Amino acid sequence: MEYKILDCSKEDPQYICDKLVEYNNIHSPQTQTPAFIDINKKIVDENGNIVAGFVAEMYCWKVIYVDMVWVDESCRHQGLGTKLIQELERVALEERCTLIHLDMFDFQAKDFYVKLGYEVFGVLEDFPGNHCRYFLKKQLNPANH
Repeated sequence: MEYKILDCSKEDPQYICDKLVEYNNIHSPQTQTPAFIDINKKIVDENGNIVAGFVAEMYCWKVIYVDMVWVDESCRHQGLGTKLIQELERVALEERCTLIHLDMFDFQAKDFYVKLGYEVFGVLEDFPGNHCRYFLKKQLNPANH
């Protein structure tokens, strides 16, 4: 058999994802349907301008991966980041999630998350350049909700 590496069509990434989920379900069946649920929230000012928000996804086993959290520089240190994370955790507990995880660079807000109960479980050094990328998690107990 001869194999070739080709660029994916627009539909191919979803096929690849579906096949991986199918394989994963053999070993650890998913506990939610659908397998991937977007959880995205924003904060707007009185003019309707977005000043903060997060982009996250609850996947397969009621676990949330936080892809992005952003607060406009002019609105920082006003508690908006804390409000966003509290809202994320509220949704997580409502959905009976057991874990939230995220990653960030050393020039971002690692100490903010640590203060909110997240713990560093991994560090990728020298990425990018002379910076570090931190991986954080927070275990949740939906039974206490």
